[in-house]
Amino acid sequence: MDLKELFTGKKKLVGLDIGSNSLKLAEIVSASGGYVLNRFRQIPLPPGVIVEGALENPVALTATVKELFRNSGCRGKGIVTSLSGNSVIVKKVTLAQMAETDLRELIRDEAGKYLPFDNMNDVNYDFQILGDNEYNPNQMDVIIVAAKKSDVSGYVDAITAAGLNVMIMDVDSFALETMYEENYDYESNEIIVIVNIGASLTNINVIKGGMSVFTRDFTLAGNAITEGLQQRYQVSAEEAESMKVDGISGGEDDNIELRNAILECAEPICSEIERSVDYFRSTFGGDYIKHVYLCGGSSRIAGLKSHLSERLNIETEVINPLIKINYNKKNIDPGKLESIKTIGAVAIGLGLRKMGDK
Repeated sequence: MDLKELFTGKKKLVGLDIGSNSLKLAEIVSASGGYVLNRFRQIPLPPGVIVEGALENPVALTATVKELFRNSGCRGKGIVTSLSGNSVIVKKVTLAQMAETDLRELIRDEAGKYLPFDNMNDVNYDFQILGDNEYNPNQMDVIIVAAKKSDVSGYVDAITAAGLNVMIMDVDSFALETMYEENYDYESNEIIVIVNIGASLTNINVIKGGMSVFTRDFTLAGNAITEGLQQRYQVSAEEAESMKVDGISGGEDDNIELRNAILECAEPICSEIERSVDYFRSTFGGDYIKHVYLCGGSSRIAGLKSHLSERLNIETEVINPLIKINYNKKNIDPGKLESIKTIGAVAIGLGLRKMGDK
């Protein structure tokens, strides 16, 4: 299946975020006043099913997807899901101005210059022209996205076995871009950074004028915090995970020592975020970055926003994927909205996709 073939048609779609620890479903429908989050559901994923973005146990994924949809009440069969981590390569390149058809042939014929693949016949790839290069009008900036066909088909086959149809295969970082575009107003040259701290992966996505210009994934995330607490307090993995959840979700007057310990365990993640932002600044001209937005289960660590803001010298806040999207009060408990905002950014971005958009 070529990725390009997934961008045609008009069927209504459901977002399915496949994380290493859980699956998230977001069904978004159009209404007279705009978009409405009709359903949102999360279900745990057994350990070892997804490892650093790679599917290791397709049978278990199929079973969990079936359970998720059975319990959600969602009737849609058309799925938008995404890749991340080692399963996908995202690279920005600068090339001579040319037509899209010529660009596709160039990427295929000279892929070795841009992508770490020996044979493009084994690869699904797509690209998006970002526009003219700001330093040379005779050149253009292009984002290339590529994944091994075996990785793509593994996810597609597992979801198909659950009785569903994968209509679009997206990328986590681009799903966050879709979510941001729908909810936030921005200027044409405004630069922001979205940091998605998941369980095993952290995604960095730099967006300029509503379009991704730099992405990076690294394998330090929420699980690393759990491991740090486990070593610090000499407790089991389950106890450490419970401590992390309690420390993040507790009130401001709860265990200050625990909250400080969690922040200390998050320090390696903060260092990688800082390195990624510094790399972007040094490689892409050091333009002014207006905001850093955090999302993912570990984004609400007490003190993380202010700590990152101080280190990066950039205003930092937790993103809100429901600023301009309403929700169905019959299907979604208002008491769970804050949790959905934290963990649902990728799923909501996927749920906003329509066939034929890019």
